[in-house]
Amino acid sequence: MASTAATRSLADIPTLAQLYRSAGHRHVSSSTSDFPPSAAINARVGLVRGDITKLRLDAIVNAANKSLCGGGGVDGAIHRAAGPDLLTECRQLGGCPAGEARITRGYRLPAKHVVHTVGPIYDHADPQRSERLLRSCYEESLKLADTSGVKSLAFSGISTGVYGYPSTDAAQVACETVRKYLDRDISALERVVFVTFEQKEVDAYAEMLP
Repeated sequence: MASTAATRSLADIPTLAQLYRSAGHRHVSSSTSDFPPSAAINARVGLVRGDITKLRLDAIVNAANKSLCGGGGVDGAIHRAAGPDLLTECRQLGGCPAGEARITRGYRLPAKHVVHTVGPIYDHADPQRSERLLRSCYEESLKLADTSGVKSLAFSGISTGVYGYPSTDAAQVACETVRKYLDRDISALERVVFVTFEQKEVDAYAEMLP
């Protein structure tokens, strides 16, 4: 069993609605102009600075590589925190192409499940293809979570580490894709959480999400 000493439950993660009401966050016009502000969506989307491996949710999303066998960054941290049984299950999945997603148990993690998605290596010669694949990562992760009965799901930035996707552009893709998915009103997801490491990234997401 995972230690709960430093974990954070859903009750500890502020929603956008709560952030906008706080003194440190002012709701401004979104850079995603296609979407008007939505109180209902803002109550279902959370934003937190911290360690995704410490979140006690139904599922967290791993920015995995195609082998699903662990690596650096968030991927390595999730595998270390989950323990060796995660790697054993991942090996049975036979890998995962870029833009797709797979789900496993969480093992020693506070989260019950891990959704593994493989982001694109950013291609400066073909940024549109990179964007399509990144959008697919979020869409497929959300769909898989829904069909697996997940009610609360956390994302860290996909492809923004060694894969080189520009952080601001990646955040906009993430925000737009999650908003479109939740707007369809077919999702049973009760909370989608964005997890960042730095306060400036929290501010960036808060401004991008309508």
